[in-house]
This record gives sequence, structure tokens and C-alpha cells, in this order.
Amino acid sequence: MKGTKTSSFGTKGRVAHDSSKFYNSKLYKEIKNNNSDIIVNEFPNELLNTIIASSCENMKDIPNNSLHLMITSPPYNVSKEYDNDLSLNEYLNLLKNCFAETYRVLVDGGRACINIANIGRKPYIPLSDYVSKIMIEIGFNMRGEIIWNKSAGAGISTAWGSFQSASNPILRDVHEYILIFSKGNYKRERDKEEKELRKDNITKEEFIEWTKSVWTMNTESAKRIGHPAPFPEELPNRLIKLFSFTNDIVIDPFMGSGTTAIAAINIISKIR
Repeated sequence: MKGTKTSSFGTKGRVAHDSSKFYNSKLYKEIKNNNSDIIVNEFPNELLNTIIASSCENMKDIPNNSLHLMITSPPYNVSKEYDNDLSLNEYLNLLKNCFAETYRVLVDGGRACINIANIGRKPYIPLSDYVSKIMIEIGFNMRGEIIWNKSAGAGISTAWGSFQSASNPILRDVHEYILIFSKGNYKRERDKEEKELRKDNITKEEFIEWTKSVWTMNTESAKRIGHPAPFPEELPNRLIKLFSFTNDIVIDPFMGSGTTAIAAINIISKIR
């Protein structure tokens, strides 16, 4: 069977696809994939299914290279009751410290998934861009980004700016980002013994649908959850099943309303 190759005009399908022409181009010449320590350390049993009341900037209780997946949604730092009123630089420094610790505790090939929204209008603050830059500076390899389309359940926003006028029209955000990164290898390697312990837990239909870069999901009620900015359980549910195996250990360094933990427990994952 003859495989497909990268061409100037694209290809209708990918069969044993040879993309070497693309990755050997000048576009990729100066981009290097970051490598990491492949040693895996045992995660302490006493910390499984536990909330550690400590700062995510110093996860001293967690060994290096011992966790498999991070899913989180950082607080938006907009003076809501659960935030400190930090400057932009202070806020980004907090995230950098937290995600540097995340890098330390993830195994080689471990994934980091960050749900974040851009904020403000005058000016618009592209937090997703800032976070992507921070993660790459730390040493993560970026795998891609998912657009969370919230339009079906986002309600009716009236923040139009100058309504029906070119004077000052304002875009109404009905989406957020889910940024996906890997530590070291893009592929999680498993030996024969690990394949018995760590198995895939995703259906064919789920895999085909969830590998699309746009996810349409309703928002979660802040009033019902009792948290200013909760994400729906479906979001971490998809990420856990897509990016981890059974018996992997999942961490949410900010935790919020605990939705990541609930999703992990509900699909029989272990969580710190």
C-alpha cells in the first residue's frame, strides 16, 4: 500500500503518511522538542485521593516524575472572592511557578491541560497566549489547543459596545481555550507489565469526536456549584479519557470546585 506525503496542496487522507518534508522545512529547523528525565518515581499511597492543603507553587510532598496528567483552570485574577488582586506580572509569575512545579512532578510523556479564557476589552488580555509562552519557556512541548465552544449555553450577553454601529463594536466571547502540553516525549511509552496495569479507557466514537479541536459543551451553573467559574464535568472527563490510562494519577493544582477530582473518581482514576 502506497502511503501519502505532505504536499503544497494538502492531501485528502493520511495513509502511512510521510510528513518528513514538512518537519524538515525551515519552519521547523529552529524548533527543538524538549526532552526530560525518563525515570519514574512511585507516588506515595497516602496522598492518593487527597487534597493537600498547600501552595501549588511548592508541591514539596510530591516526588519528581510521579504524576501522569494535570488538568486545571487557573483563577482569572479579576478580584473575585477567591482571588488576590494581583498585577498581570504577579499573576503570570504565580502561574509560572505553579506550572514549573507541575513539570517537575509529571512523568516523561505526562500531559498538562489548561482551561483558560482571555479577559478584558480595553485592552483585551490574551491570557492563553501568555500561558502558552510560559509553558514553552518551562520546557513543555505544546501538543495543540482545543476551542471550547460555549455558545449553546452561554446565555445572552449584552456587552456589544456600540450596538449596531461601527463606532466601537465589541466581540462577545463565547469560547474558552484548553491548551495541551507534554513533558518530554509526545508518546507515553508502556512496557508489557504496564500495559496490563494501564489500559485505554476510551471508545472509538469518543476518540474520533474528542480529537477534533472544537468541543461544544454547555457551561456549568456558578450558583449551583457555588464557585465563580466552574467548568462542566464533561470537560475533565474527556481530557482524562483522551490523555491518560486507567490507574494513572491526575492532579489539579488549583482545584476550584473539585470538578477534576469528581470526573476522575467517576471514571475510576486515581487522583491526588
